[in-house]
Amino acid sequence: MRVVNLRLPYATACGLALAGIVHVATVLAIPLLSESDALTRARTSESLDHPQQIYTLATGAEPAPAEAWLPIPDPAVAVGVCAYDLDDGPMRVSARTGPMMLSLAVHGRRGAFYAVTDQAAVRGALDLVVLTRAQYDAALAGDDENEPSRDVRIVAPGSQGFVVIRVIAGLPSERAAANAAVQAVSCTTDSPDEPEKGGG
Repeated sequence: MRVVNLRLPYATACGLALAGIVHVATVLAIPLLSESDALTRARTSESLDHPQQIYTLATGAEPAPAEAWLPIPDPAVAVGVCAYDLDDGPMRVSARTGPMMLSLAVHGRRGAFYAVTDQAAVRGALDLVVLTRAQYDAALAGDDENEPSRDVRIVAPGSQGFVVIRVIAGLPSERAAANAAVQAVSCTTDSPDEPEKGGG
């Protein structure tokens, strides 16, 4: 009789454990199986030297284009994206600062892991370099003690990701300038054989 009484709780516990494992595995697999996640869409920008503009502010009577893969965007923020694959070399994002606020946010497969604004700029320039740990160690070893690098170096948790560039237009008259500021950002792959140079 005891054996019969234990079968139901045992079967229930096994069923719950199996359901939990399947649920967790499904949730973790969603980013890998999705064909329209942010990283997949951002990778179309890998061949560009400048950000792919994914949200352009409306100027004049022209409406801003709708974006299917972004949350509802702020109507005062122009947005661009640069994808990277660190197997090709470190990713350098260079921006000149101006009167409008500019921010850079670095994303990996698991979400954003670093963000910086134009307040970190040195002499009006912001140079962000995304690297693997090995690339960071190589760059550090190649630094000149008499001329330290002004790069902001970020060690990425994975080899693939993207950088989101945002520029805020405080006034409607600044929208065209905000769009141009996003496009003025440079996104390039540094040669893995050459150490990063300091930003200017």
